Amino acid sequence: MEASLKTEKLSAQIKTPGGEVTLTREQILLDYRLANQSRIASVVGRREVLTGKAKFGIFGDGKEVAQIAMAKAFRPGDWRAGYYRDQTFMLATGMTTLRAFFAQLYADADIDHDPASGGRQMGSHFATRILNDDGVFLPQVDLKNSSADVSSTGGQMARLFGLAYASKLYRESEALNEAAADFSVNGDEVAFGTIGNASTSEGVFFEAMNAAGVLQVPMAVSVWDDGYGISVPNELQTVKASIAKALSGFQAGRDGPGIDIYEAKGWDYLSLCETYITKIERVRATHVPALFHISEVTQPQGHSTSGSHERYKPKERLEWEAANDCNLRMRQWLMGENLVDPGELEEFENEDKRIVEQERKAAWDAYQAPIREEADRALLVLRDLQTESGSDELSALIKELEQPTELNRKLIHSSMFRALAALPGRTDLDSRQRVSQHLGSFRQANSERYTSHLYSSSKESPLRVPERSPVYSENSETVDGSVVLVRCFDHNFKKDPRIFVVGEDVGKLGDVNKVFDGLQDKYGELRVTDTGIREQTILGQGVGAALRGLKPIVDIQYLDYLIYALQGMTDDLATLHYRTHGGQKAPVIIRTKGHRLQGIWHTGSPMGMILSSCPGIYLAVPRDMTRAAGFYNTFLMSDSPAVVIEVLSGYYLKERVPDNIGSITVPLGVPEVLRDGDDLTLVTYGACCRIALEAAEDLAQLGVTIEVIDVQTLNPFDLNHVIAASLKKTSALLIVDEDVPGGASAYILQKVLEDQKGFELLDSAPATLSAASNRSAYATDGQYYTKPNKEQIIEAAYSIARERNPDEFPEIS
Repeated sequence: MEASLKTEKLSAQIKTPGGEVTLTREQILLDYRLANQSRIASVVGRREVLTGKAKFGIFGDGKEVAQIAMAKAFRPGDWRAGYYRDQTFMLATGMTTLRAFFAQLYADADIDHDPASGGRQMGSHFATRILNDDGVFLPQVDLKNSSADVSSTGGQMARLFGLAYASKLYRESEALNEAAADFSVNGDEVAFGTIGNASTSEGVFFEAMNAAGVLQVPMAVSVWDDGYGISVPNELQTVKASIAKALSGFQAGRDGPGIDIYEAKGWDYLSLCETYITKIERVRATHVPALFHISEVTQPQGHSTSGSHERYKPKERLEWEAANDCNLRMRQWLMGENLVDPGELEEFENEDKRIVEQERKAAWDAYQAPIREEADRALLVLRDLQTESGSDELSALIKELEQPTELNRKLIHSSMFRALAALPGRTDLDSRQRVSQHLGSFRQANSERYTSHLYSSSKESPLRVPERSPVYSENSETVDGSVVLVRCFDHNFKKDPRIFVVGEDVGKLGDVNKVFDGLQDKYGELRVTDTGIREQTILGQGVGAALRGLKPIVDIQYLDYLIYALQGMTDDLATLHYRTHGGQKAPVIIRTKGHRLQGIWHTGSPMGMILSSCPGIYLAVPRDMTRAAGFYNTFLMSDSPAVVIEVLSGYYLKERVPDNIGSITVPLGVPEVLRDGDDLTLVTYGACCRIALEAAEDLAQLGVTIEVIDVQTLNPFDLNHVIAASLKKTSALLIVDEDVPGGASAYILQKVLEDQKGFELLDSAPATLSAASNRSAYATDGQYYTKPNKEQIIEAAYSIARERNPDEFPEIS
């Protein structure tokens, strides 16, 4: 009798409420066990933080059942852009393991242990490796793919939209069929997004949902609604306290395209399975985006290890959460349906505890083993030094390292440094030299471990693109600068179907400065695409598409508007290659234009802002459109993100079109000496180059010869120290900068004086001439008195010359 009941249970099949999905008992029990293991991992992870083994914990407890259901619809080729509650989904899809989960919690810097980030991201920040060891894309259609998480709430939404947009391009562009082989199968891939209920209050969420509804892309967003955003309840977060209700006007229907909206309870296993399995297929087939509002989700351990939810949740809410915990409800359902008997279930749950603890211990041991070996090697040289010196202070250091409260590389490094500092100048001690050498090697190894991969070093790095100078002939046309760029983009669009541009007014209008004039008619709306006014998701459109093998140019209409995309630039794009330890890349070109036009919001040059907030993104500042074309060619041939800032005042200045406009390249980090001089080195970029050259002509009449250097790229900056070579001749430095005082000029000073040892070459104080601290006022006079002008440059340069030789240069003002 018992045997027949067991056989009956093993063969049991359960239909979902709508009858559209059938699940076997075996599948269901495996799902419950995974949910249980994930919950145990959350509880154990919190314990590891509170006992000091890990630094911070944020976990996915309370979301397990919904994420297991979502994972059933996730296929190879699909993408995830989520947030730090998705551990169960990552486990269910096989994109992470329990051991890797704990390795990241401990900050294990070995990418074999923490493939997501190599110890660079805090726990539950997930990513898959989409590049091989040479930095080349792996075949994504064979993989389940997760873009790298960011902590900034809602920050994943812009990139998510771009991942889905790539599927649209792959499906609708015949020209991409051959290029798509490793990245797409007819655009059938779905981009899965996840977000917390409170984070849907962020503007980028609405921006992305609106853009997805307009463009109809296969984007499936799941909102895990646990009723709070840390301590702030839904009533203070979202209109009608429901994101599904708030977005009801987005619902696709008779009045036009939009998004589909589905609702389910976070504990309702069967309904969740049916909803995800069937509705994701609709997203996949139709490319109609969908919002899955998963409500009645709980948060058993509160927001994170930084606080307790008992401080802000009322007693009634806490009691409700305890009773409606998704794992508990699933357990009760299993028992109620007689799918498992109590003894068998208890056996499973005990085994799950052993499995989690086994994986946690393996992760901890793997993390500690190399550090213990490094400590032992350091102790060898420290003991030798203690023996030779007889220092009691070293004895205390050694004891601390032998019996540490917490063993880490900081303690090892600090111990060796303090040992050297305790015996300054003791060159008579051979063992001190060995400690110094060991510390040097240790420092270098850890610099690589924790600071590498900010930029690509692959064979496709833009630093490896060979320089190709412009070639001119008697047939070379003289045209407006804008036409130079039209010709450049035309050549690139013709030769590479992966290249596209998105932005405001780039299509029908051909850009407000006509640099894409006629290209939409020639290449179609998928290649030259008008967008709404939505800078964050214009950037995200590019980031997601670049992750999927495409070559996007994202157009930010004016440099002043770049600030609206800055969060995505600094949090996501700039850090992507670094925070995945070289596992992901997104070669987006951000095209914008600035420096000088009219008024406060069209004349900004926030170079310092970009430089300080976006290391990881190259910054090119070409002085004319021929150099801009060269930079575009360079970046389109390579694999790294970049910003190219064109000079607004240059579109209608005349330039000759190089005969090889489609292949010229400008190398990164190589300044150009525009004019030779002996009395002063003037360093500048962009629009100021022309003004500086005009000033140099007038200065020559006053007997002052200045060497004018165009840095061409601010990042990287003067890799071959061209400026230092100039200073050896002139011994004087003037930096002319469009940015506010202390902006890019401070950056340039640090590079020249510190990195290039320029201070040793000067015989007068370096000077800077920048824009005013306020933004530029309107019209000709407003700009003249707020931006560097020719007369200011003459005055500043002449003043330096007069200070050095007052007899030769009498006062002129």
